Amino acid sequence: MAPNALPAGYALQEYQIEKVLGVGGFGLTYLAIDTNLKLRVALKEYLPGEIASRGTDQSVTPNSSKNAEDFMRGKRSFLDESRTLASFRHPNIVRVMRFFEANGSAYMVMEYVEGDALPDWIKPRRPLTEKQIVALAGPLLDGLVVVHDAGYLHRDIKQSNIFVRYDGTPVLLDFGSARQKNNELTAIVTPGYAPFEQYHTRGKQGPWSDLYAFAGVLYWMATGNRPLEAPARVRQDTMPPAVTAAKAGRYRP
Repeated sequence: MAPNALPAGYALQEYQIEKVLGVGGFGLTYLAIDTNLKLRVALKEYLPGEIASRGTDQSVTPNSSKNAEDFMRGKRSFLDESRTLASFRHPNIVRVMRFFEANGSAYMVMEYVEGDALPDWIKPRRPLTEKQIVALAGPLLDGLVVVHDAGYLHRDIKQSNIFVRYDGTPVLLDFGSARQKNNELTAIVTPGYAPFEQYHTRGKQGPWSDLYAFAGVLYWMATGNRPLEAPARVRQDTMPPAVTAAKAGRYRP
């Protein structure tokens, strides 16, 4: 269990914490039960570990007065982004149901996706047919259109942030790195999937940045290999194209 996490059984408004699902630089995600609806949800808590910590009363506070302004700015951004994500309506984007403030922090309530992470789903099914890849890629790209049309970028598309529901439909998760296109964009890097412009804060990021990462996921789906890191491809690109890296004749060029 993450040292800063809320304990199992803790009640937060109508939500009861079951366990930690994930930990990131800006917070934690829990599996929780909505005790009113008797429904499992994913509950995301704003807790930037570098500048804040949890007290004995479970409240979240900045580590110092010097960090207080950054903490409050980050919390406002978390709530603003929650509001925007809650406005997205697409079956292949994780649904944000509500958001609220408590414990000195902020929380986002999302649908809990019943299914498997893309790597776990693919493993027993390799090699995928072209039809299987297209069935996953098309709906996810449609979902990205909704994100980009709203003026946002996902910025961390990778196979572990894509789930496949038990009915076979894909869903894009984890918008913790999402930002508006016109806001200051920090460097977010997942080697092999992050485009070159995300390796430094002055890189010009846009919808094309998400599409680069998405293409990296497609490359991995078709070939079984993680793409080469973007900086290694700038001067001389030695990465074999998917059309040659995948088994001959399996996919149309």
